[in-house]
Amino acid sequence: MRLLVASLLSMGVILLWTKFFAPKPPASLTKSGASAQSGPAIAGTGASGAANSASGPGATAMSPSKGTANVSGGAGAAAAQTPVSAKADTTEHAVTVENELYRVVFSNRGAVVKSWELKKYMDDSKPQKVLNVVHPEAAQATGGWPFALIFSDPQLEAAANDGLYVAAQSPAAGGAKFGGSDPEFSWSNGQLEITKRFHFDNSYVVHVETVTKLNGSPVVAGLAWLGGFGDLTVQNPSPIDSTSVFYDENGKLTNILAKKLDGPEKWANGAWQGGKDWTGIEDRYFAAAFLPGDGPAPGTIEARYWRDSRNVQVDGKDTPEAVPQVAAATTQPMGLRVYVGPKDYDDLKKMRPPLHSLVNFGFFEIIADPLFHGLKWLHNYIPNWGWAIVVLTLVINMLLFPLRLSSYKTTLKMQRVAPEIKQIQDKYKKYTMRDPRKAEMNKEVMAVYQREGINPVGGCFQMFLQMPIWFGLNSMLRSAIEMRHARWFGWITDLSAKDPYYVLPITMGLSMYLVSKMTPMTSTDPQQQMMMKVMPITMAGIFMISPISSGLAVYILTSSLVGIGQQYWLNKQHPVTAVVQAPAKKKK
Repeated sequence: MRLLVASLLSMGVILLWTKFFAPKPPASLTKSGASAQSGPAIAGTGASGAANSASGPGATAMSPSKGTANVSGGAGAAAAQTPVSAKADTTEHAVTVENELYRVVFSNRGAVVKSWELKKYMDDSKPQKVLNVVHPEAAQATGGWPFALIFSDPQLEAAANDGLYVAAQSPAAGGAKFGGSDPEFSWSNGQLEITKRFHFDNSYVVHVETVTKLNGSPVVAGLAWLGGFGDLTVQNPSPIDSTSVFYDENGKLTNILAKKLDGPEKWANGAWQGGKDWTGIEDRYFAAAFLPGDGPAPGTIEARYWRDSRNVQVDGKDTPEAVPQVAAATTQPMGLRVYVGPKDYDDLKKMRPPLHSLVNFGFFEIIADPLFHGLKWLHNYIPNWGWAIVVLTLVINMLLFPLRLSSYKTTLKMQRVAPEIKQIQDKYKKYTMRDPRKAEMNKEVMAVYQREGINPVGGCFQMFLQMPIWFGLNSMLRSAIEMRHARWFGWITDLSAKDPYYVLPITMGLSMYLVSKMTPMTSTDPQQQMMMKVMPITMAGIFMISPISSGLAVYILTSSLVGIGQQYWLNKQHPVTAVVQAPAKKKK
């Protein structure tokens, strides 16, 4: 009983701390100026083919270097002064690429991305609008946008990302539905010469090739995702706490939260970390991953990851917030594939290299992972995720029923000997826990248990097994992209979020209370009996004030309703027997 109470109280303390004492999310984001002027749109492609196998202009091998490498060049990198014609546009305008999956808006100033909308995912904060994984406010505050170039020389970097590129279009196979063109940007100031080519198909992968030359000689520049990333509506407890950069090296994935990243001074000498299989930036549901280009031996890439900072409004005050940044580089000409899309386990597993390790369920992954795959299998036959959770709950409860039966029989035995145990405890209650005579009490209690064939922890084992399932299921439901905006029925339109009207937590608490009333008590202590009655109310309160998913409430509610039926059957089949009275004291 003490272990059970301690476990529940620990869970409550963790969730209450998250709710009331963890860092608060920004109350409002810093507003900034208008976006780039709109202009002619270039439509993307709808070509068929797998996301991880389509070849494009970025089909170059990656550098195989390991450890820390210096792949960048500066003004002194040119071996000879070669005349280069200046090339630039006269006005800033937008270039749009669109297909069935996304709508990407480039600006010819810097040839960077100003918007990346994922058409199949809606934005919570803007009803009826699709999700934009680019953060305009953060990008404008930090001065960096996705697909900017990173040089070791700050002057080259500033010139490359501020130049007005000349936009062109090249035919793209299978793009008739949207116009069928891939954008190409080129710019030169007479010394630095840059070309960026992009190839889009009907997948979440874009092929990028960059050619950078200084005075006619190649100079290496990294391709970066700057200005933040992902779904700003995620609160864990704030969007930035759900964002991290990652890199995979020799098959091992490493994640670094935004607030734990080093500042840009770490990379001041132009060094890169080599030997990365892939790198990128992610939040709970989406990722932007830089992958090696296509080819028989794609090799590895070099990576940088750091944090910038901007001010946001928290309780009416300017508060600094970390903005994660990441970049990837190879030798020139540089060819990369960039995945920008949802962290869908099945789709990421089909990538080359596989990226499904990005779907991370945290500390309880050993439990969450099989629950996730079991739930996905059920969803093949039950198209509604909420009802799939109900069926999964029924299956788990049927599997655990033998443990419930064993626990119930142990509870009956403990109830029968409860008066005798109470008498033993009263005999030794005047002694402190450090008193050696307390050990005698434990020996007498265990002697009673052995006489009756009772395992003292047998009555709680089923509950202890349920609690890891609760934690694992909640982690899975809050992390799997399939649960984002997954509808059950009525007002439950997002199984990854809490019930906005608290109907599920209240109903869940009432059902748990009814189960506890139907279950025989193992103790005659009024305080412990009261604790068992208060637990369902405590659980309901935790669900109401903490960001626990509605999906977990559906699971516990269904489990409690099944428990009511099972307990009714057990009470009928195994009624409570007479209580064993404590032996009478001998008269002196």
